[in-house]
Order: sequence, then structure tokens, then C-alpha cells
Amino acid sequence: MTSTETTDSWDAVVVGSGIGGLVCAAYLAVSGKRVLVAEQGGVAGGNSHVFRRRRAYEFDVGVHYLGDCGPDGLLPAVLDGLGLRERLTYREMNPDAFDRVVIPGATLDMPADWATYRKRLREACPDDAAGIDTFLDVVAGLGTERRDAIVAAEDLPMSELPQHAPQSVAWGRRTLTELFDHCGLSPRARTLLAAQSPNYGMAPDEATVALHATVTDHYIRGAYYPQGGGQMLAAGLLEVIRAHGGTLRTYSRVTRIAVEEGRTRGVEFADGSRAPAPVVVSNADYRRTMLDLVGAQNLPRRLAAKTRDARMALPWAAVYVALDRDIEQHANLWWYRGDDIERFYTGLRAGTVEGGSDFLFASFASGKDDVTPRICPPGHSNFQLMTLCPPGFEQWGVSTGPADGEKYRRNPVYQKEKARLTDAVLDAAEELLGPLRGHLTHLETATPSPTSASRSPAAVRPSAWRTGARPGPARIRRPASRASTSPARTPATATASRARRSAASPARAGSWTAA
Repeated sequence: MTSTETTDSWDAVVVGSGIGGLVCAAYLAVSGKRVLVAEQGGVAGGNSHVFRRRRAYEFDVGVHYLGDCGPDGLLPAVLDGLGLRERLTYREMNPDAFDRVVIPGATLDMPADWATYRKRLREACPDDAAGIDTFLDVVAGLGTERRDAIVAAEDLPMSELPQHAPQSVAWGRRTLTELFDHCGLSPRARTLLAAQSPNYGMAPDEATVALHATVTDHYIRGAYYPQGGGQMLAAGLLEVIRAHGGTLRTYSRVTRIAVEEGRTRGVEFADGSRAPAPVVVSNADYRRTMLDLVGAQNLPRRLAAKTRDARMALPWAAVYVALDRDIEQHANLWWYRGDDIERFYTGLRAGTVEGGSDFLFASFASGKDDVTPRICPPGHSNFQLMTLCPPGFEQWGVSTGPADGEKYRRNPVYQKEKARLTDAVLDAAEELLGPLRGHLTHLETATPSPTSASRSPAAVRPSAWRTGARPGPARIRRPASRASTSPARTPATATASRARRSAASPARAGSWTAA
């Protein structure tokens, strides 16, 4: 195909096949739109895909646990609207302790219940009891408001926000550190309360209260693991897309989103071919989408400037581990060497704290899904050890990432740092779990790659972008009238219905979703 040839036209093109992109494409497809999903890698699903080693172990790349997957949960609501209710099974983790936080002198088991969570925090930090109560009142209230904003029937006018969403108005756009200070909390209490902040990759002085509340509330409504691993999510969505006439193209790197007279006209691929479409949705990297694919010249000047200043959240590294024994671990573990999380983040950002030495997250696939034989042989263990790393490339001996063409795998500085990181993570894990090295059957490290779009375990990307500007308040929707004669709207029906309406409605030119 020559660079001037044009492929068939589409109603919409989705760039990237992460879960966000697949959900969007599926809803567009079931709404009757002709959809193309363009994936630059060889496997769809983004961080939901798995990889296999030694014909015995199947490792999840990015799905460690999901929240709010009960009968009226948000994720089932979204996927049930696509007919996937019977396709996916969510295995509930222990509701009394789905996460375990370990800091010097204290262990906190995270329950799927606000009252029990409050009680355990007060027992762990009795001198902070009053401040903990104030903090949790704000976070629990704000989390409920944010969720209600998703499932309610219609948007509220701004004038009614103080009445219906008081915590969102008062605290939603302020930082977690500001709330900590307001509550007069000690470093120890702050560490326990923000221990799961690596879920969104930002320190308390960067993350908004709204972000923290949304994530915390999400998991307190129940923590789950998809039976069969994260790949089951992508597989189900791809079935829906294909069943409704949609197409997935792998090894199809988009190099440009065509914009003419302020409207999207489709995409151009690396091989020179084009896919015309009036709507383009990007599930790719935010900064590259805006500046490289769309082009700064097609953006409002202020937005272009903010996008150039955007920084990735802190990057993760992962060590994939298999053992020849069952270590009988089920809950996720969040371990900190110290009890001052704000000091930890300050050192990490400054590069004075090395990745792997002071923080560890452990996720045990073999403990969460013991009915899927692909995960590991009977009596063995399959788990991931993850840690945050300092930002930037310097410690890896490179100046840019693989997405910019830099070769790094044989770089001696890179190899040395990777070996150091692996040893540091294993040392920390053995402090927490006991001896592991004598039982290893597989060990593989995925190093951070802050600008890479790789889907392989060779690169683990950071979890979010920071633009320096705090997000606006959530759109709060008015609850459906109690006197309404229409069928009752459960979270499932409300969310699925709204998703279908959004997918069927004409999108603005140049619109895109985030993963």
C-alpha cells in the first residue's frame, strides 16, 4: 500500500487497545458504529494482558486487584451493559483484609468497611484519633459524592453543588497534604492513611483529596480479582467489538491524528496508510497524543503549554517471581521501611532514595485465583514485587526512552542498575516474607520506562500524568426523582445506559479518552 492510498472509512478510530480504549470501542460498536481499534503492539489489552514463562507460569502485567465489583459495582455495570455479565467472574478478596500495610511497629489490615477501617486506624494511632475521624469523614463523604456523580440521572447545576456535594466543594481540589495538616495528623498516621497512594503514583502534596477519596472508596466497596487474570477483561471486550462488526489491527502504529479546520478527519499510520473517520479516540499516552499525534498547532495555546509541562507520575518497576512452594499469601502487602511517607516521597523525587530499598508492594496471583491452573503448578507460588523508582532516565544510564529510539538493554549502566534493583527488591521481600531465593523457579524484572508505550514486561510505565493544575470539581448529577414512573435505576443500569448514550452521540472533533 502506498502512502497516498486510503483504507476503508470508519465511524470512529480508537488509538490504543488498553481497557479504556476497548470499553469505548465496544460501546461504539454495540451502538451501531463502524469501529477500528489500532494497536501498535502485537497484543491487545494494554496492562491487562498476561505473559507466560516456562510453560508453567502466567503473569499478569498490570491487573493486581479491582474495586467495586459487587452486584451493584461500577465495573460490572460498565461491562454488563455490553452483555458480559456471564463472561466474567470476579473473585472477592478477603473483605476483612484485602490489603495489609506494614510500617515499623504497626500492621494495618484494610477491610471493605469504613467503620472497621476507622476503628483499626484509631487503635494504631490513638493520639491521632480525633484527626483520623475528621479525615475519614471528609474522604468517605467525598468518595460517596464522586461515585454518586457517576451513577446519578443528570448533572446538577453549579448552584446546587454546596448542598448535594459539600465535601467535593470544600476539599475536592485541595491536596492530601492540606487535609492532613487540617486534621493535625502525625507522620505515622499520614503514612498509614496514604500507604496505598502508589496506586495513583503521587505524593500527598501532589494528589488531590478527590483522587485519594475516589481510589480509597473504590476498594472499600470490595476488592476483587478477575478469575483467569486481567486478560479476561480484554478478551470479553474484543468478543463484543468483533461480534458487532468492529476490527482490531495490531502492529499498526498511528503517527498522526489528521485535523482539518478544527475537526478530526481520521488517522495516519507508520506505513503511510490512512483510516478516515470523523471521530478519533486516543487511549494512548496523553502527552504524545496531544503534542505528537494531534500536534500543538491544533490545540489552544494554553492547553498546549500545559501539556508540554506535564510530568509523569512516579514510575514503577516490577519483579515477577515464581517459587516451588506455596507461601500461602492472599492479601496485597504494602511495606514501608520508615513511618514518614512524605519524607519517603521527597527523597524519591530528589533521587536520594533508591528504588526497591524503602517501599514494596506485593501482589499474589496464586493466592487470589487458585482455580486457574495456568497461573502456576499445584504447590507453587506466582507473585509480583513492585516498587516506585526515582523519576527520569539518568540512573539507568540513558538520556531518553525506547519510544524515542534509545537502545538500553546492553548498556552496562542499565544492566548494573537493573541487577541492583532486583537484589534490593528481593532483600526487602525476604525481610517481609522470609527466605525466597532458595525456592526460586523464575525471576524476571521489568524496569521503568517513563515514555515507553511497550506492552511487554520489559517496560512498566508510570500510572498517571500530572499537568500541575488541579482538576475541577466533579460533575454532580441529580438523583432520579423518587416519584418517577420509569424503572428504577441501579448503578449498573444507570452507568451502562449513560455509556451507551455517550458512545452513540456525535463526539466533538479531536476528542479522546484517557486509559
